[in-house]
Amino acid sequence: MPKIVDHDQRRREIVEVTWRFIAREGIEKLNLRDLAAAAGYANGALKPYFPTRDALLAATFNFVADATNQRIYKKANGLQGLEAIEAFAREVLPLDELRRNEARIAVHFWHLALGDSKLADVNASTMDQWRTKLDGWLQQILDGSDARTQMARDSMINFLMGAQASSVLDAEVNTALRLEQQLKYQLDLLAALKR
Repeated sequence: MPKIVDHDQRRREIVEVTWRFIAREGIEKLNLRDLAAAAGYANGALKPYFPTRDALLAATFNFVADATNQRIYKKANGLQGLEAIEAFAREVLPLDELRRNEARIAVHFWHLALGDSKLADVNASTMDQWRTKLDGWLQQILDGSDARTQMARDSMINFLMGAQASSVLDAEVNTALRLEQQLKYQLDLLAALKR
């Protein structure tokens, strides 16, 4: 009898191996042959699941973004305003090894997305989801002021994306403790807008 393969499970396994490989080795060293070996597959076995390197990278970034969004949902569910924003930010900020690895994936992916509109669209989709979440929580704080809500939302997203990049590129300065302090500063600014 032929072996029954769960193709969705196989894709997930490949993506999980990929994001750990990129976090450990960097995106420059990623090639499908070495990745197949790291995943325990024969050379060429990844092609039916991910025909190109870019398809694999997009799936990997989506996997990391989905994992982050699932944590955000669990932590922010039932919270409002500043409490929800803080819970959201803590799941994005690289405060532990898992989230630092996710930041490494994001930084590598952004580099590639600079020259590839399809990859840039994948990132834009995640940012749209984050903007929608933040808009709702910020409107609870800022009494529906659209201009202030948009400015506060964009500032928070830029802080979080910048923190991801700086934790990768300048890790000695941007420690978890420093990022916690910076988050408190951002939240204090939002609290001041409420008054």
